[in-house]
Amino acid sequence: MRILVDYRPALRQRTGVGEYIHELVRALARRGTDEVAIFTSSWRDRPSHDLSAILGARVIDRRVPVSVLNALWHRAGWPPIEWLAGRADVVHAAHPLLIPTSFAAQVITIHDLFFLTDSGATHDEIRRDYPQLAGPHARQAHAIVTSSEYGKRQVAERLAVDPARIHVVPPGAPAWQTLGRAPNRPASGYVLFVGTLEPRKNIGTLLDAWTRVVTAMPHPPRLVLAGRTTAEAEAWLGRIRDGFAGTVEHRGYVADEAREGLYAGARALVLPSLDEGFGLPVLEAMSAGVPVIAARRGAIPEVTAGAADLIEPTDVEGLARAIVRVLTDEAHGVGLASRGLERARSFTWDAAAARLALVYQDAVAQQQRERRTS
Repeated sequence: MRILVDYRPALRQRTGVGEYIHELVRALARRGTDEVAIFTSSWRDRPSHDLSAILGARVIDRRVPVSVLNALWHRAGWPPIEWLAGRADVVHAAHPLLIPTSFAAQVITIHDLFFLTDSGATHDEIRRDYPQLAGPHARQAHAIVTSSEYGKRQVAERLAVDPARIHVVPPGAPAWQTLGRAPNRPASGYVLFVGTLEPRKNIGTLLDAWTRVVTAMPHPPRLVLAGRTTAEAEAWLGRIRDGFAGTVEHRGYVADEAREGLYAGARALVLPSLDEGFGLPVLEAMSAGVPVIAARRGAIPEVTAGAADLIEPTDVEGLARAIVRVLTDEAHGVGLASRGLERARSFTWDAAAARLALVYQDAVAQQQRERRTS
């Protein structure tokens, strides 16, 4: 089967969606059963010269601005991907909107529906196109990929999609070089947050809780925020500059090659998000042996399955108490980390790729059924 995967979210900084696509393509190519190619387009950014070797897949790169191509694809349904990348049996979009095609079965990816629940915090074509078009595109797609059962339920209910067309393909845990063999509890470690600084990540509540942590502990560690900023983050960054000197550090986006060092220095991970379609930092932390404190929202209870301390994301006092306990109660912290390590072992990229291969087969079969009845 000839498979073409949209690689554009992974072309620059690989946040959750980009990392998911990058590792899925690598694992899919390792299977050696299909012909795998990736599609990239940008006016400025080019794929690295060794990307094909890293992925094991053919790279098709076009110097077309992403905003221009998306506007044409989303609003006009043109040009077909065959004009840019040749023919494929399946074309897989890394986002919720279809990639136009003349021949291929169409697969889309929907990790969450934040663009419906929090549209005011989105920008550009996500704000312009996703709320209006995600439903019709999802109902037209031959298959939909999501990363959790929570995401599947959301897509089925809110976008009125047949659940039989929605397939859960969880990500795999990272393959660390040194972490993951035992609980990671550095005595002078920091509390870590990983994610884009945007409203649904609930940074304001985390900072409110941190004021209580600093007051409760004679020698508090640092809180390290690792992630790129958005326009909405300026107020939080101002609070950090003005009120948390020496106790809160914003490191910005941390590249893939530096990620293991980031987790190695962490005594705990905290993710108080208001919603998560999966919560990749939670899996990263569990696989690294770092205890997890996270919100009892979205897919996080499903992903952690008893291997994390879960709190209500609006409960400032409860969040502060959970952080202090993980930092000061060594037996509790080690127990959380041990359960996290065990839970993380159930997530592998090879299993994800095997599931994805079945999704593609189902998509082609669905396309053929629709052609016979049209």
